[in-house]
Amino acid sequence: MIPSTDPDFRVCQISFDTLLEIQLEAEDRGWGTRWTSVRELRSQVKEEAVLLQSLMREERGGAVRAYRCLLLFSTVDGRDAGGITTIDIDPARFESLDRIDRDPDVRKALVRIFSLALGGISTVSKT
Repeated sequence: MIPSTDPDFRVCQISFDTLLEIQLEAEDRGWGTRWTSVRELRSQVKEEAVLLQSLMREERGGAVRAYRCLLLFSTVDGRDAGGITTIDIDPARFESLDRIDRDPDVRKALVRIFSLALGGISTVSKT
């Protein structure tokens, strides 16, 4: 787990197109923590900005192979409903994402939002 005090902890707002690119990269690498296809992603995630929070690192041979991140998004079939799930992200892509959590107070609030979402919103299963 990546604590909020870790340099690898970050919260980012990404576009739907960036999420599609992350999904395709995960498919190309054969990573299991992703949707089964872009079609399935499109069937669950509304085409708008998504919030992403780093959750854990997957390391192999002392190097980070992937970052497992939480995604908080609006669902396609829910008016104001949201979903939360995980996806693995390539380290280079992860480093390139623009952060929205640089202010300590904002970071605390975003950590709380993700914590509440995990505890109070049903996790959406990827198909």
